[in-house]
Amino acid sequence: MSKREKRGQEAFEGPIVVWIRDDLRLDDNPPLAHAAETGRPVVPLFVLDEESTGVRSLGGAHRWWLHHSLESFASSLRGIGSELTLRRGKAEDHVLDIIEATGATTLFFNRRYDPASRKIDDAVEKALGEDVSVERFTGNILHEPEAVQTKSGGYYKVYTPFWKNVSETGFRDPMDPPKGLKQPDAFPKSEKLKDWDLLPTKPDWSGGLRDLWTPGETAAQERLEHFCDELLEGYEAGRERPCADETSRLSPRLRWGEISPFRAWHTANAYASRRKTIPDAAIRTFRRELVWRDFNYHLLYHFGRLEADNFNDRFDNFSWRTSAADLKTWTKGLTGYPIVDAGMRQLWQTGWMHNRVRMIVGSFLTKDLLIDWRDGESWFWDTLVDGDIASNTSQWQWVAGSGADAQPFFRIFNPITQSEKFDPKGDYIRTYVPELRDMPAKAIHAPWEAGKDILAKAGVRLGVTYPKPIVDHGEARQRALEAYQAVKG
Repeated sequence: MSKREKRGQEAFEGPIVVWIRDDLRLDDNPPLAHAAETGRPVVPLFVLDEESTGVRSLGGAHRWWLHHSLESFASSLRGIGSELTLRRGKAEDHVLDIIEATGATTLFFNRRYDPASRKIDDAVEKALGEDVSVERFTGNILHEPEAVQTKSGGYYKVYTPFWKNVSETGFRDPMDPPKGLKQPDAFPKSEKLKDWDLLPTKPDWSGGLRDLWTPGETAAQERLEHFCDELLEGYEAGRERPCADETSRLSPRLRWGEISPFRAWHTANAYASRRKTIPDAAIRTFRRELVWRDFNYHLLYHFGRLEADNFNDRFDNFSWRTSAADLKTWTKGLTGYPIVDAGMRQLWQTGWMHNRVRMIVGSFLTKDLLIDWRDGESWFWDTLVDGDIASNTSQWQWVAGSGADAQPFFRIFNPITQSEKFDPKGDYIRTYVPELRDMPAKAIHAPWEAGKDILAKAGVRLGVTYPKPIVDHGEARQRALEAYQAVKG
């Protein structure tokens, strides 16, 4: 047998490296499923790469979640007879090293869509050459960006026609988790997760995150089942109420790939088919949310640096204000607008914020305070457990008016009326702004408008126990509209 023939035979017998990234699960993970089916040895690998050019470093809340999700995933792998190899540094260097160390002849991984990650994946495949086969899979979004095109062959910049294009599309069924993975002769040397120092220590600010979240695939599946069992029926209206746990709360699960969008889609559909009490509007709304996530990836793939560049370049000349003091006040939830402060404190305490409130606080920063959306996006990136390179960036551009299918800049949320509409009794505010807990419902949304007797009875002293508004909304709205006129074109 010639050397070339021998190498060709080994390609069908040698180990497979499964490169894990934002897909920390066994269930419906195509690279793992297909690797298991071959019967060949499988080497699961995770590389924490914050060194390659263009890669965005993880935020603090990201690191906390990743640590615990990796622990859970490694435990799941041990349960089916495998081990997770951990490496930190440039992905290309470590992937090539693992391939060489194990004698692997195949590399499997799920596709990624941001420019930096795509560049890394392409570089790895090129460096491996013809001796190692590389296969990429669709595991983390429902629609590949190249596969959804407008009639003219371009990409969608407005969500509704995107949704209409794909809403009737059939998706593949989720894949069952592998029951076992064949071990290589020896697993490669792995770094220790604790040595990565992903958890906060001095101080440990993660108590609120621990109280609300249990990272990992098992918890993700339990949350999906709970949502479909208890919340899906009332989802259409419930998702707008920040005071109650009525959303899916799957966003961090999807961001880290602890559950796949295919599994979420099909599970919800199965519940809706079995339980006729679930309204069509509720399941359709949930589907639209999953496809909205895909739309964000569609934009990221085709546009590129959404975290840095205005999608609408007209906003390159927008007169954003620079105010470190106002920005800090916003981040700490001390603006004097209760619904805004409640949202920002929920974010800091739990690593998450209700979606309706995300829009309110985003509008307040970019329009009432006229502070650049990139400053808000950066804060969210550091504090959100679900901070996603596609969703976080495109949603900030949406609320600022600079993005695709954006909320028009002249649509400026009134934080008082938004609060009255979506938190009418003030329960959400009382949860996260306890200094206002004794305010009556009618006065809690704008305490500066309350009479002295009401404030005194509630134990509120404006400017002392709770801040006065840092800006008058009416005046701020007019200032924002004037700034917008300069770039309206």
